[in-house]
Amino acid sequence: MGDVLIKCPVCGARNRLTPAQPGRKVVCGKCKTPLPATGPLVVSDGSFAQDVEESPIPVLLDLWAEWCGPCHMLAPIVEQLSVELAGSLRVAKLNIDENPGTAARFGVRSIPTLLVLRNGTEVDRLVGVQPKQEILRRLEAVLGT
Repeated sequence: MGDVLIKCPVCGARNRLTPAQPGRKVVCGKCKTPLPATGPLVVSDGSFAQDVEESPIPVLLDLWAEWCGPCHMLAPIVEQLSVELAGSLRVAKLNIDENPGTAARFGVRSIPTLLVLRNGTEVDRLVGVQPKQEILRRLEAVLGT
């Protein structure tokens, strides 16, 4: 993967990220604030409150399972969104087989399910494999873009 542009959540400056380099911290070139990691954050029932409910920015939560073929079809899109929207949206993944409590809490009955959450509250839900453009269209309302 080549360079990626991400927006600093503090000052709004656009930063060009080069491919990861071990041991190198990623900070904003303007204000020196550490930039969010790219790639989906793996969350669990135990880390959900801290990673999702307390997130200062909206969260796209991918509820999936290892045995689910459609989940694996959606995974590359989720990965792309985590990079492209870093700084304005946190993307997280939750394996429902390993974390049934969160899945039950949100009444997830089929997977893949994408939840859009703000302050831990569901504001939108997409069920099944969705094209990237449809997911982006739905996120626009939440992100105000």
